[in-house]
Amino acid sequence: MAATRIRPAAITLTQAAEQRIADLMARAPNGAIGVKLSTPRRGCSGLAYSVDYVSEANGFDERIETPGGTFFVDGGSILYLIGSVMDWREDDFAAGFTFENPNAKGACGCGESFTV
Repeated sequence: MAATRIRPAAITLTQAAEQRIADLMARAPNGAIGVKLSTPRRGCSGLAYSVDYVSEANGFDERIETPGGTFFVDGGSILYLIGSVMDWREDDFAAGFTFENPNAKGACGCGESFTV
């Protein structure tokens, strides 16, 4: 009998990103079951990263269990994100999630959107 192989997650979350998800879930609105990453069409280059609370699971979304809560990746966005690393960075002037995406072929000058 063949062993079941566990499929690796589409993206990797750094420890800082997992901690930020835990912080978000600690103060999430009622009904939120996790945080979801998607890539809506917007910006100069076509696609942008969007992280929002989610209140309902979608069967097509990928689920990544983190110590602080469930992280979802939009099923329609996975192809654009495979192999990406998501991090949380903060300094004196800015804070936000950052992405190292091997699928991105270009980005706009402000870094808000990307193209594949």
